Amino acid sequence: MILSEDHLAVQDAVRAFVQAEIAPHAAAWDKTHQFPAEQLKGLAQLGCYGVAVPPEYDGAGLDYLALAVILEEIAAGDGGTSTVVSVNNCPVCSILMAFANEEQKQEFLKPLARGDMLGAFCLTEPHVGSEAGGLKTVAVREGDEYVLNGVKQFITSGKNGDVAIVMAVTDKAAGKKGISAFLVPTKTPGYTVARIEEKMGQHSSDTAQILFENCRIPARYRLGEEGEGLKIALSGLEGGRIGIASQSVGMARAALEAATSYAKERIAFGQPIFQHQAIQFKLADMATQVEAARQLIWHAASLKDAGRPCLKEAAMAKLFASEMAERVCSSAIQVLGGYGYVTDFPVERLYRDVRVTQIYEGTSEVQKILIGRALAL
Repeated sequence: MILSEDHLAVQDAVRAFVQAEIAPHAAAWDKTHQFPAEQLKGLAQLGCYGVAVPPEYDGAGLDYLALAVILEEIAAGDGGTSTVVSVNNCPVCSILMAFANEEQKQEFLKPLARGDMLGAFCLTEPHVGSEAGGLKTVAVREGDEYVLNGVKQFITSGKNGDVAIVMAVTDKAAGKKGISAFLVPTKTPGYTVARIEEKMGQHSSDTAQILFENCRIPARYRLGEEGEGLKIALSGLEGGRIGIASQSVGMARAALEAATSYAKERIAFGQPIFQHQAIQFKLADMATQVEAARQLIWHAASLKDAGRPCLKEAAMAKLFASEMAERVCSSAIQVLGGYGYVTDFPVERLYRDVRVTQIYEGTSEVQKILIGRALAL
């Protein structure tokens, strides 16, 4: 697939910003765990917060292919920053576009798409990951309010976000059909950041445990009808998986570029190691895998933009890209040898940052289940 002139222009603009404002700081953010607030504002001004949101709701009015291109570019500069942007786009903005009423779109979607707000998505709980139907967080209706109680785990932007989409049980007897979705401003009393996780990588993105203790929100902040929560939550996963696949490619590409550059400069046995067939073959395999993953992603994004089903294709893209990225980053470390294992070069950070892509937005095992089900039809 070949990008259009419009998509190439978007790619060029984001790449230039990332190379100037994000990539030079990624190593420092990794060490200090700094949240890149100023750089995120710059990305918001480029339209990266609401890529597929229509202009009437202050979005960029682009498509999911553009989102894939943008997230690859951001991730090539810093994985954690790309995760923050990915979550804000999808599932947060995508869910609001599909299920928010007009009042909710004016209050939340517009500022989220502009970058005046940052969104979080609260589905996972300490003992509930892939089994979304096993939620224990509850929301009880009291007059014109809902009262939320429970714990959410591994929440991207749970600390730095301004509003969270929260899945909670409103009817315990109804099972999966008893889950509802709510918009919860993070300044609401009862919304507490209980802890910030100490992670292997992606240190520029905060991952929080959120405690809801008698957290009262207006009933008008419920998304959709009661019982539609699981449907709402799952609706954002196709786009989310395309996003995580895209960031996987971005980080793998950065590792490939670092390894290729090093191989052309490092001299061994009288010539650059790039000239040794063992290294050249390794780099060739890495480049082929990156390109194959990118094409799977662009295909899934194009199907979504055309309004066609893409559950299988998004799962394939996410599965292949995330597992490919770990292999490519590992190979990059091998090309650099001892220097690949130290922080003087970026590949060890990239390896740490990319590992989680096989876990969030659905583990590799879940993607295989989805693909298998599609094959069974």
